Amino acid sequence: MVNQPESLRILAIHAHPDDIEIQCAGTLARLKNLGCHITVATMTAGDCGSAEMGPVEIANVRRAEARKAADLLGADCMCLEFRDLSIVIDQDSRQRVTEAIRKARPDIVLTAPPVDYMSDHEMTSRLVRDACFGASAPNYTTHQFNPAPPTEKIPHLYYVDPIEGSDYFGNPIKPQFIIDISETFDLKIKMLACHESQRAWLRKQHGLDEYLDGTERWSAARGKEIGVAYGEAFVQHCGHPYPSSNLLLELLEK
Repeated sequence: MVNQPESLRILAIHAHPDDIEIQCAGTLARLKNLGCHITVATMTAGDCGSAEMGPVEIANVRRAEARKAADLLGADCMCLEFRDLSIVIDQDSRQRVTEAIRKARPDIVLTAPPVDYMSDHEMTSRLVRDACFGASAPNYTTHQFNPAPPTEKIPHLYYVDPIEGSDYFGNPIKPQFIIDISETFDLKIKMLACHESQRAWLRKQHGLDEYLDGTERWSAARGKEIGVAYGEAFVQHCGHPYPSSNLLLELLEK
């Protein structure tokens, strides 16, 4: 393999604080252990994620929770400051996400799946896909403050599992491959536990009181598919002109 892990930059970008921890923190921890540089980014600060606090207050809380989780990983952390339930496909959004790609300069991008249970996740997936393409186009300007230069290449792009691994109708979506996260699962759960505000929110809004237990069950289910304790599943975007070599799997199958 030409690239050494110590030279590689990884960007995980998802819609809300805690999405990354639920879907790919174990994989990020394995990449960090190899020496990769990790950046985690959320599209929103989670301003709708409370039944008691107002949008500004809960967004401040959730930014702090996201930074705390990123610190456990030793990762850089950024928020693109979209609003919850307001991520849309338009030029301003595409420019904002492209600027984030240019600033992070990733070799590998992990993001939301194209099909998931809510629009914020799906719009994130589409915007990140477009931004990975546009970031290397010299004549595409982002009109953002202190813009970064275009990237040198299109990064390897991967989609995490949809929630519970299913489409809108509850039909299972088969992943392309599953990463063994058994050795980093404890850190994944510690990172997720940093998002203390969300346990109360999910209990109130969705009738769930299993924030950590549910994540453990799903990670165990994916792990069982490959004969290990815990796993995280991915699909690679290999359409033209994205890289088709599976760099993520090459790094973590060694």
